[in-house]
Amino acid sequence: MTENTKTQQWYQKLARSPHALVLLFFLSALEATLLPIALELVLVPYMVLERKRIWLVSTVALAGFLAGAIGGYYIGFALFDTAGEWFINYLSIQDYYQEFQETLKEDGFAAIFLVGVTPVPFQVAMLAAGAGDYPLSLFLLAAGIARALRYYVLALIVLWLGPYTERLWGKYAGPVGWSILIMAGTMLLLTQFL
Repeated sequence: MTENTKTQQWYQKLARSPHALVLLFFLSALEATLLPIALELVLVPYMVLERKRIWLVSTVALAGFLAGAIGGYYIGFALFDTAGEWFINYLSIQDYYQEFQETLKEDGFAAIFLVGVTPVPFQVAMLAAGAGDYPLSLFLLAAGIARALRYYVLALIVLWLGPYTERLWGKYAGPVGWSILIMAGTMLLLTQFL
């Protein structure tokens, strides 16, 4: 049995699990708050395997992200001097945070939206919005639109490419799985020691 076949079987077992959507929800919430790793690394293979439920998968990922974003917003709002500053130092995002604070004052909605669609760690936006007392409703609207755009466009691409994505996934499942594991470990080590 090849490594790709083992990886595919593991992902298929995960996709068939009755807890897969719950796991996706919590993984998405963690991505919004603690893990500066793009959820798409997990979301794409899951969408390929779950094309019949792709809109539900996208919606669960969005709901998890927004739940995490609310938690991060309130850390910035209520606990910035303790937990918020520790969090910024933990993730080594001090420079991003300083820049984002200035941008938030000038054009908050657009700034939050742009952070939501780009690879900049979203933790910057949620902590700055909470600490800067940016309106929660506008924060959630900007974050929701940004991530909905990412997740639903990704779903459209997976549906559009159809069987081609399955063939690509079948061919590269092993290397992608190992890459995710290595990148996650590297990011955690970097945030701990830098």
